[in-house]
Amino acid sequence: MDISPRENGPRWKQRAYRIIFESDTPAGQAFDAVLLVAIVLSVLTVMLESVTHIAAQYGPFLRTVEWIFTGLFLVEYIIRLIVVRQPLTYALSVLGIIDLLAVLPTLAALVLVGSRYLVVIRTLRLLRVFRIFKLGRFVGEGEFILNALKASRFKILVFLTAVFTLVIVIGTFMYVVEGGENGFTSIPKSIYWAIVTLTTVGYGDISPGTILGQTMASILMILGYAIIAVPTGIVSAQMAHPTADTPTIKQAACRTCQASGHRQEAEFCWHCGEKL
Repeated sequence: MDISPRENGPRWKQRAYRIIFESDTPAGQAFDAVLLVAIVLSVLTVMLESVTHIAAQYGPFLRTVEWIFTGLFLVEYIIRLIVVRQPLTYALSVLGIIDLLAVLPTLAALVLVGSRYLVVIRTLRLLRVFRIFKLGRFVGEGEFILNALKASRFKILVFLTAVFTLVIVIGTFMYVVEGGENGFTSIPKSIYWAIVTLTTVGYGDISPGTILGQTMASILMILGYAIIAVPTGIVSAQMAHPTADTPTIKQAACRTCQASGHRQEAEFCWHCGEKL
C-alpha cells in the first residue's frame, strides 16, 4: 500500500508531502502545530454555540467561523489526496477516515439539523501531537499499557462473565422479592438496578422496600467495592512483571505505507518491509 509521493512527480507535490505528512522538518512541525490550533479553536467554537445565551448573541458569527474552519479542513483533506501516490489507500486509512470525519458534520448540517455539533470528532486529530513534539516515548509507554491489557484479557473476560452472571441472578431475585410496586417492574430493569448498585453508582431511581431486598442490596454494595478492585489488580499484576525498558520509537513514518511506531534501531518497516 504505497501512498508516498511519486519520485518523478512535480516538486511542489513532494514538498507538500514532506510538510503535511512528515514532522521531522521545521515546516512539517509548524504545519501540524497550526493544524492543532485550528482544531482546538473549531471545537471550541461549536461548544460555545451550544450555550444558549452565547448562541443568541454571537450565533451568526460562530457559524461563520465554523464554516471557515470547515473550508480550511476540506482544502487540507483534498491536498492530502492529491499529494499521495495512492489516494484511496490514504482515504481508507484510520487517519484518512478521521480527517474526512472532521469536515462531514458541518456539511451534513445542511441536511440534518444539529449534526454540526458532531465536529467534536475533530478532537481525534489531536493525536497528531505525538508526532509534532516528538513524544515517541509516550507512544512506547502506550504500547506497554496495551500489551498489559492484552495479556490480561482472558482473566478479565472470566471476571466479566462472573459479574454478568451475578447481576442476572441478583436482578431476577430482586424482581421476585420486590415486584413492580417498588419499581422492579421487569427483569431487565432489575438487572439494571443490580449493575448500578454493584458499581456503587447508586442513581436512586429504584430502591428496594422490603427487608429482604434491602439486605440483598447492602450485600451487593459491599461486594461492589471488592469487585471493582479485581480488574485493577489483574492489570497491575501484569504490568508489574519484569519487562525490558520501553523502546524508543522513531518519529518518521514509512514513506511507502505510512506505518509508524518503528523501534529506534529498525532499518526496515515492520508493516511493508521497505527500507526506512
